[in-house]
Amino acid sequence: MADNLTIEQRTKNMKAIKSQSALENRVSKALWKMGFRYRKNVKLLGKPDIAIKKYKIVIFIDSCFWHCCPDHGNMPKSNQDYWQKKLDRNRRRDVEVNTYYRGNGWNILRVWEHEFKEDFNQAIITIATFIENIKEIYISRKYS
Repeated sequence: MADNLTIEQRTKNMKAIKSQSALENRVSKALWKMGFRYRKNVKLLGKPDIAIKKYKIVIFIDSCFWHCCPDHGNMPKSNQDYWQKKLDRNRRRDVEVNTYYRGNGWNILRVWEHEFKEDFNQAIITIATFIENIKEIYISRKYS
């Protein structure tokens, strides 16, 4: 099925999608209150939601729809050809980004959107624990 919008209309719609979601802002505020200092939406490969360059940490909050969650991702009923290509490309890009960071010694964490919806506090604890563990490793290497 062909797109029912003109190229200009589709471009306008896609540009209107914000780079930060309300969920990402809630997560950021919760981590900041816990004392973590980081940068949001840094211009690194894949534009991580949270980055701590000092410890080579990148954190991605993946939307169940855009990143094809195996539990909650769904395929739109209209224009399936377009969406299949778009979502497949997103999946491939996620793999490329993971490979890049791991290959360059970065610590990467991906958290699904639904994990926050199920238990926001537990998802925040997961991120905080990840950051603390990496910091401890970094500090122990620095002073050993």
